[in-house]
Amino acid sequence: MPDDLNDRKPMNLRRRSIYLLPNILTTAALFAGFYAIVQAMNSKFEFAAIAIFIAMVLDGLDGRVARLTRTQSEFGAEYDSLSDMVSFGVAPSLLMYEWAFKDLGKLGWFAAFIYCAGTALRLARFNANIETVDKRFFQGLPSPAAAAVIAGFVWVMLDNHFIGQETRWYAVTLTVFAGLSMVSNVRFYSFKDFNMRKSVPFIVIFLVALFFILISIDPPGVLFLLFLCYALSGYVLWLLGFHKKTSHPTT
Repeated sequence: MPDDLNDRKPMNLRRRSIYLLPNILTTAALFAGFYAIVQAMNSKFEFAAIAIFIAMVLDGLDGRVARLTRTQSEFGAEYDSLSDMVSFGVAPSLLMYEWAFKDLGKLGWFAAFIYCAGTALRLARFNANIETVDKRFFQGLPSPAAAAVIAGFVWVMLDNHFIGQETRWYAVTLTVFAGLSMVSNVRFYSFKDFNMRKSVPFIVIFLVALFFILISIDPPGVLFLLFLCYALSGYVLWLLGFHKKTSHPTT
């Protein structure tokens, strides 16, 4: 019995502790989201979109750093969710509203709210089901990917000299799609079973280099298409699974 208590005590202390390194990254992601909101309010939409992508990168780093350094904690998990709500919920919805929805009246803020509420519900469900879901898949579109779709769309339209009024109906459709996808039961591959420590063939490193070259050629276009394909991938997997079930009915 004493051995069991000794084994559990460090885990409980670790879960209640506050660690500096991963929370610095979470704070940086939160700042990027706040910066995106400020820039959207000042009509600097391209800066806002880029800031959301920066927040996404930082959000991806904080959890990995916490796991690698064994500094996971309950505080860090809750702080990360609050940061995600700002960076991937409020910032993208406000960016889209300021850029394209202002002249749509109630429909505009309703579409933006659908996305914002979808993010909050997605994060709450993720936290509630974190111990029970299949780690290989996300239930619903992850909020960083949804934010990347929204920010990528604004960025690519600005890069091609379109204004929000010209593309507002496409923007409404994409925003509502992203918001509803986050609260859907559609499964999206999580890449969490990808082993970064495993050896890979040389060609893989070469393909990674080509990928970065491709992004450097047209960052907004490539990033938007990349995350749009990911947002559609869950529905493709669902359709393939649906056809499998219908083609092999149970007896």
